[in-house]
Amino acid sequence: MSEMHSGATPPDLTVSIRVRHPIGDVWAAVADPRRIASWSPEARSTSGASSGPLPVGSIFHGSNQHGLFRWSTKCVVVESSPGAAFAFDVTFLGLAVARWRYELSVDGDRTLVEEQWSDSRGLAMRAIGAVGTGVPDRRTHNERTMRETLDAMRADLESKET
Repeated sequence: MSEMHSGATPPDLTVSIRVRHPIGDVWAAVADPRRIASWSPEARSTSGASSGPLPVGSIFHGSNQHGLFRWSTKCVVVESSPGAAFAFDVTFLGLAVARWRYELSVDGDRTLVEEQWSDSRGLAMRAIGAVGTGVPDRRTHNERTMRETLDAMRADLESKET
């Protein structure tokens, strides 16, 4: 796990991967939520935002699915630092759900990508989420899906010429 900025709360979960692709291209991919949805086993699509990397303050909506369960969320970009990090906060019915953050750094001839999840749910949202998504243990579930997402991202990016 990387060092957090002074005063920042560490994420609840961090999964990392090394990608043989230039950091700028990797950042452009993770800062475009449509791309993230194409790699994730749970996120199905995004709407409401322009294509390409999104700036701070951008709003998009995510459509998600786990088995027979489907739900939509509102997301607000809270960090967009080219070549370094991209983060967005997720809400459902106006209630806080999570912060998703991608932190990037150069690691030799590769880019180290850390996908970070911070659980922002209160007690009520935890109960609503378990029933509404069919996922009672969100941390364990997210660790698996984060690994799948990063593996798919690496395969996609490494299949393209730099």
